[in-house]
Amino acid sequence: MTRALTQRQAELLTRLETLFLNEGFGHLTLDDIAGRLRCSKSTLYALAGSKEQLAVRVVGRYFKGAAERIERRIAGLDDVRKRIGSYLAGAAEELNKASAAFIADVSAFPPTRATYERNARAAAERIKAFIQDGVQTHVFREVHATLFAEMAGLLIESIQTGVLTKRAGVSDAEAFTALGELLLDGLQRERSQK
Repeated sequence: MTRALTQRQAELLTRLETLFLNEGFGHLTLDDIAGRLRCSKSTLYALAGSKEQLAVRVVGRYFKGAAERIERRIAGLDDVRKRIGSYLAGAAEELNKASAAFIADVSAFPPTRATYERNARAAAERIKAFIQDGVQTHVFREVHATLFAEMAGLLIESIQTGVLTKRAGVSDAEAFTALGELLLDGLQRERSQK
């Protein structure tokens, strides 16, 4: 059973998340972190047993918080097209909080990369559910929802790792907007004849 965080611990985790999002965590030692947060190493050890475990905890907290904020954003949307667009816009906003150093560190450390990959799979599952809903309600044409979702998931992962945005020379937000357009245009029921 996990003990509830004290108010100070919750505040430290929030500050630590901000630090990691802005600068990454691979280069920081526990001494660096304690100095930056103006706390003792024993205070950090109360949050996690090592710097690596602290990184896993903070990365997990970030992705969990991002997912919750995105879900709140789409909660009242009945139109599946708006749900997909808002979901992807929310993902872009959340990723804009993360520096390239943070994403690189998450990708380089296997335990945080596993958290990241679970997040990308969860996003693909959400998109698949949206697509299936749109097909069932005849908003979208008949498509292989799993295939579309997996392709979207690969693009999301490529955006999150910076590969796509670097190659295309665009921001994460622009890439997520384009992904939304690609999905929604590809799924639309009626194709206009030219």
